[in-house]
Amino acid sequence: MILIAAADRNWGIGLNNELLTHIPADQKFFRETTTGNVVVMGRRTLESLPKGEPLKNRINIVLTGNPAFKKEGVTVVHSIEELLKEIEKYPGDSVFCIGGAKVYKELLPYCDKALITRIDEEYEADVFLPDLDALSEWSIAEESEEQTYFDLVYHFVTYKKENNNGDLTT
Repeated sequence: MILIAAADRNWGIGLNNELLTHIPADQKFFRETTTGNVVVMGRRTLESLPKGEPLKNRINIVLTGNPAFKKEGVTVVHSIEELLKEIEKYPGDSVFCIGGAKVYKELLPYCDKALITRIDEEYEADVFLPDLDALSEWSIAEESEEQTYFDLVYHFVTYKKENNNGDLTT
């Protein structure tokens, strides 16, 4: 599974169930990367999408503890075990964890790659990604040249997780 997110200097990802900022190139990267694939998210992330509707041209899976939750156009799972069984149907490199913070934290152990848009700014945030730079099993595999959107500086960074042998996973 691949984690995909945009995070500020402090690994903040959102405030009041909204993204911290909107960068057109980041949104385009997200759309192009996830279209035609599987996206896994929490219920509140689904509700934060335009009109609370599933993402088009993707298989949408919602992980929620709410047993009564139902939504047309999504597959609902209620546990990590149920999610792992569901995503066995798909190649690992086609499954993207798209948030929110609780889902990122719960699914990080099952991810072997993270596509992070690192925003060189500090925002007020109430939800955060785990700091991949501080986790010994994660390392930067690729980093884009500096990108700008008006006065905002950011980089597209690919992190990979090392397996138990110390080798980077593919």
